[in-house]
Amino acid sequence: MKFIDLFAGIGGFRLALESFGYSCVFSSEIDKFARQTYVANFDHIPHGDIKKIKEKEIPNHDILCAGFPCQPFSISGKQKGFNDIRGNLFFEIIRIAKYHKPQLILLENVKNLTAHDNKKTLNKIVSKLNSAGYDVFHKILKSSDFGVPQSRERIYFVCFRKDLDVKKFAFPKSKNKKIFLSSLIDKTEISPEFLIERDDIKIFPEKLQSNANGLIKIGIINKGRQGERIYSIEGYAPTLSATGGGPAGKTGAYLVNNKVRKLTPRECANIQGYPPKFKIPVSNNQSYKQFGNSISVPVIKAILKETQKVPNIC
Repeated sequence: MKFIDLFAGIGGFRLALESFGYSCVFSSEIDKFARQTYVANFDHIPHGDIKKIKEKEIPNHDILCAGFPCQPFSISGKQKGFNDIRGNLFFEIIRIAKYHKPQLILLENVKNLTAHDNKKTLNKIVSKLNSAGYDVFHKILKSSDFGVPQSRERIYFVCFRKDLDVKKFAFPKSKNKKIFLSSLIDKTEISPEFLIERDDIKIFPEKLQSNANGLIKIGIINKGRQGERIYSIEGYAPTLSATGGGPAGKTGAYLVNNKVRKLTPRECANIQGYPPKFKIPVSNNQSYKQFGNSISVPVIKAILKETQKVPNIC
């Protein structure tokens, strides 16, 4: 089975698909730092701007996967949707799918896509995929349900070519075993660059109960706004973010060995389900952005297991 990796980022989709023995025949990513990480891990240079690549220049493939840009639909952004140039990149997927007609399309985006513009955005995406010749299934899944300690919710699209006549698709269910941050965090002496040392840190006298997302807030920095909350490593991490302010805006803050600190890039890789051998050749700031933008690899693996149960697919 051959696949293409659009808006490839650092290769989360590729890791998942290659673990099933599928072969990547084309990738595209415009960010130079993400490309650097992609090359370091896959020895493959992604093509650049997908808008400048003609359909016929892309090899034939069975699966199209894409984590198309989420910023236009994110609740933390301006939510311009298709009025944002990045939002229009979704239509590059449609352009390529109409030409190559792969069996399967796998897409991922932010949870807020389901509500954006009074659901008009979601309806338009489904309509365009239908018009391109695909039966579309979508669902919001939590990364924490699939073996990583992160309260990350994303919408996933699984689209089958209409001639395959797939009328039902069951998304994967939650794993029973829960993994918490303490099992994946480095408890040795940490580099000072990750420590948060301020006079306005407040640790609560008693550990609070886990909330609905599995987060255990045990303290605050300053007024406790976004990026100023301290969590226990006995719960989950909040959603990794590519942006976000505050002293721990991209990873959240944690009390480890009686010190308050951010996550390291390697720990971010761990809680997105990347393997220990995955190389991180860029700066800390770039790596936070990359893992914040990435997919959770175990979720895609779980979805792929379900697609393999569909007759005549992959």
